[in-house]
Amino acid sequence: MKKINLLIALFLFMEVSAQYSGESRIGFTGNFHQGSIVNVHDRSNGRYGGTLGVVAEIPIKSADITGGENIFLMPMVEYSMQGENSTVNVAKWGRQKFHNDYVAAQLYLKYFFNPGRNLSEYFVFAGPRVEFLVREKRETSSQYETTHFKFNHDDEINSLGIGVSVGVGTRVIDNLEAFLRFDRGFSKVYPNAINGVTYNRQLSVGVNYYLGGNRYY
Repeated sequence: MKKINLLIALFLFMEVSAQYSGESRIGFTGNFHQGSIVNVHDRSNGRYGGTLGVVAEIPIKSADITGGENIFLMPMVEYSMQGENSTVNVAKWGRQKFHNDYVAAQLYLKYFFNPGRNLSEYFVFAGPRVEFLVREKRETSSQYETTHFKFNHDDEINSLGIGVSVGVGTRVIDNLEAFLRFDRGFSKVYPNAINGVTYNRQLSVGVNYYLGGNRYY
């Protein structure tokens, strides 16, 4: 219940922030990605998944005397399907699945290259990421667990993670953007693991769609 209340509070904060300034706007975001958990589960393959969420764009700096904006705050809240699959002795134990879904929040600083130049349609963004585990789906055999627990030590999972998210993108039309993004966790997914920090990571391609046309360039 606390996680749902937090998600609602984050969404309301974004909506209020976007309405506070007449130049701000709110919209929807989604991506397709491949994620994985580092330093655990032999013969693992990243899980393909997606995200769906809300995003806001809040201008904070004008580029020149014409008033064109090129630096923004970009808060984002999304539901993200993450985790990985493993193929240790599939013939004997079957495929192992470690699927973890999160509600994640990022606060990006977004920089458009100066308006009026050839690169003005392109932008970069970066910021901190916080993720809250809302669903864990683990499918393994008892024989696999007995044999591999001594390597994985993955009997406990953290419900909270922190990391960083960075990316590049381009404006397709006034209210549609496409981007390439990389997320890298810093906190342990499995706190009892002994083979290093078991952090989340994922590479994604996605879009942001804003309600209303472009008013900043």
